[in-house]
Amino acid sequence: MVATMLSIAVALIAWALLAAKLDAWRISPPMVAVAVGVIVGLTARESIGETLDTEVMLHAAEIVLAVLLFVDATEVRGGLLGRNPNATLRLLLLALPLSLAAAVGVGLWLLPGFGWAVLLVVACVVIPIDFAPAAAVLRDRRIPVRVRNILNVESGYNDGIVSPIIIFALILAGDLTQDQTPLSALGTAGPAALKAILVGAGLGAALAFLVNRADSARLMTAQAKRVVLVAAPLGSFALSSGLGGNGFVAAFVCGLVFRRVRREEAHLRELELIDDVGFLLTMMMWFVFGTVVVYTLWLGAPWRIWVFCALVLTVLRFVPVVLSLIGTRLTWVEDALIGWLGPRGTTSIVFGLLAFNKLQRDNAELAITAMVITVLGSVVMHGIGAPLAVRGYRRRIATRT
Repeated sequence: MVATMLSIAVALIAWALLAAKLDAWRISPPMVAVAVGVIVGLTARESIGETLDTEVMLHAAEIVLAVLLFVDATEVRGGLLGRNPNATLRLLLLALPLSLAAAVGVGLWLLPGFGWAVLLVVACVVIPIDFAPAAAVLRDRRIPVRVRNILNVESGYNDGIVSPIIIFALILAGDLTQDQTPLSALGTAGPAALKAILVGAGLGAALAFLVNRADSARLMTAQAKRVVLVAAPLGSFALSSGLGGNGFVAAFVCGLVFRRVRREEAHLRELELIDDVGFLLTMMMWFVFGTVVVYTLWLGAPWRIWVFCALVLTVLRFVPVVLSLIGTRLTWVEDALIGWLGPRGTTSIVFGLLAFNKLQRDNAELAITAMVITVLGSVVMHGIGAPLAVRGYRRRIATRT
């Protein structure tokens, strides 16, 4: 434990001292955390599995996901669905379900030893996009503004949408003591999601109203307003879980409602602390991911899982995205960019850890292995492929001009 804490501290300090230079070299903070995690994992390989499969790790992953869902919900700009609501809705309500269904279908073909409920869990782990490992893409001005905005909104919402689905799938896969039917699993997950929506919306609106009033009466300091945003995801998660609701959905909805009710100009200044907290938690998850890489790939993985993950990163995102955007005002090149630029990151890591803790034996190993291969593949594919795609887009625009 002491060595692990020291390693994390050294990694954070090293990154902080060289942050500007590393950013110029396109070396992101998650890359630094993963490298340190791999080193630690190599020295403690035998105990990694036991450490991951504990209540402490499970609750830590749950808290991290709740905070990140809240942060994602508060960072959506340009209205509830961004500046391109039609395209955003198509991605969230058409492309995302199609990708999940396609992943389950391909899994049944490539991984026939696993049931569709387990494969739905795996799909929920590997399909949601997250720009933590490729944040530079969203800042790259060579990419059209509307493409960046759509990707930003999609990455902010899709983990919130997938979280109740993965809870349903875990229940259906018999994550506790016995297998359940889809109807019984829905009977458990449905009311939990409804409670979460009510709790998240109510708490988010109440907090924003109280902060607005206290701010107008000058009862709060700048620090106090930042602290509220840290307490909000923790409070919504805990309250919803205590009432039998889905804490992840509650944290996400709380962030959405708080963002809408809180005054815009004030709210933007108050995100700094929760952003930093989210950044630190993300770094922790990437460090854990580095150790998981050693645990998972030390003895190798079946070729079928590698093929499945390769399809997830390419065809199973690209095709549903392009099909769902037919008829929008986007050009076909912009459709292709959105389909290609879909990195996987922190969301997949946290969902993978949850699945590893909840599922049993081979099912748990499948979930964690698919997560590792998909995220590693995404780091390589989008770290190298994204700049190439952007340069190709700019060359096409220059040729037309």
